[in-house]
Amino acid sequence: MKETDARTLSPQAQYELRKQVIRLRKKGMSNLDVADGVDTTPSHASQIWQAYLRSGNEAIKPKVRGRRKGAKRKLTAEQETAVQKLLVDKTPDQLKLHFALWTRDAVRLIIKQLYHIDLPVRTMGDYLKRWGFTPQKPVKRAYEQDPKKLTQWLETDYPEIAARAKQEKAEIQWGDETGIQNTAYNAKGFSPKGKAPIITLNAKKSSINMISAITNQGKVRFMLYREKMSSKVFIKFLSRLIKDASRKVFLIVDNLKVHHSIKVAEWLKEHTENIEVFFLPPYAPERNPDEYLNSNLKHKIRSGIPARSQDELMKKTRSFMKTIQKRPQHVSNYFKHPMISYASNVTV
Repeated sequence: MKETDARTLSPQAQYELRKQVIRLRKKGMSNLDVADGVDTTPSHASQIWQAYLRSGNEAIKPKVRGRRKGAKRKLTAEQETAVQKLLVDKTPDQLKLHFALWTRDAVRLIIKQLYHIDLPVRTMGDYLKRWGFTPQKPVKRAYEQDPKKLTQWLETDYPEIAARAKQEKAEIQWGDETGIQNTAYNAKGFSPKGKAPIITLNAKKSSINMISAITNQGKVRFMLYREKMSSKVFIKFLSRLIKDASRKVFLIVDNLKVHHSIKVAEWLKEHTENIEVFFLPPYAPERNPDEYLNSNLKHKIRSGIPARSQDELMKKTRSFMKTIQKRPQHVSNYFKHPMISYASNVTV
């Protein structure tokens, strides 16, 4: 009978073979007879039996095959930990590398500089995967953003505004402007492989502008306008805010030039009992909760049937905003985003 090479068997099949050898040997059969019964060699049957006599069942249980974890790696465990920390704490340009983000080539280069170890690009990909690093679309942030001013806003300025609002029983609202166009379309559709679907958009560009304000309780106020943002338009929106408000409003906006205009400042001075305006740090839109409403709006507008005229665009925009006003919990959920969660717990 042809003998089976046990090395070609799976770990579980090897385990079953060993159990058969032990069972037959316990019945008093010789290694020769056992080998003939289970299609193996007498010497292999003897090895299994002797191992069993020395260590019992532990000797015949399946073991993990292949290299031990970490064996044959060029980087030591300490070096791997140091590189991972570097990728989290630093960007390539901070280490004088000509890369904007960490890529396989960038990581490979920094390892070569630090440890004089030249890893292949493909191997570098294996290391990154093992470390839990995946290629991701970056979050865009303004290069001009000042980290010190942002830290001051988060740790000092905003907490002071929130404390004042609580003391004066004012309502904190976050405001922002946005523009919507009918030529933008982001939705995807299924079609045969290699043949992209076609969406017909108007060649003539239509647009509508909107200014809005939200609270962490889900309250939404908005105003649509066709002209450019100006002191007159901004004051008109502020007037509507205080007319609709049952208490004083603390409005937080970005540093658009119009917000700092002399006309706006004079108007605010005449209405200090009803409203005050505060300003976010420069180039920090990700810290304004109203930006997330704008993103939600544009995603909705840029899907479904495209608006064919300015009137349709305005109707589609107003419809979404009217709907969102009836869904305060949806708006409150914007404040759960890590970038704006600092504003989520302030209630007056």
